[in-house]
Amino acid sequence: MHRGALRFVPAITGRRMRALHQHVLPLAFSAPCVCSQQAALTESRRFHGNGGDRDKPLQVEFTLPDGEVKVVTSYEGQTLLDVCAEQGLPMEGACAGSCACSTCHVYLQERAMDLFEEPTDEENDMIDQAFFPEPTSRLGCQLRLKKGVHDGLKVKMPRATRNMYVDGAKVVPH
Repeated sequence: MHRGALRFVPAITGRRMRALHQHVLPLAFSAPCVCSQQAALTESRRFHGNGGDRDKPLQVEFTLPDGEVKVVTSYEGQTLLDVCAEQGLPMEGACAGSCACSTCHVYLQERAMDLFEEPTDEENDMIDQAFFPEPTSRLGCQLRLKKGVHDGLKVKMPRATRNMYVDGAKVVPH
């Protein structure tokens, strides 16, 4: 019902508009976010760059789209998207980690799939939109690292993503 009312907003003026603002619009926009609760809670930290717990470093090996292998130091609490932003690796993250795009699509090793929580329906929907999805596909923004569990993790980046930025742009932490 509220969605139908929103279609007519441009035609409503004056007193009716004030009533709409007070009663209908708050209800229409109170629906839960479509992204995972974890992403919603951590989006503001991701937007400003999550440096993780610097007392708990771990190593992650990335195979870049061109085949180059880079081993980088990351920190507990960071997502793979955070790590790539900090290290200057080519992962876009157009939605800033809110699970609303597929530009941070990665492949995990088969044995690493059980080291993370199951993907949410929202994450699976985004993976379905990614180029070249595989059974081990995940979104880097949804993979939070933990020392002792993910140390030595090997991640492969796909040869292309559905990028949102101009080709060649690199993600930069804010």
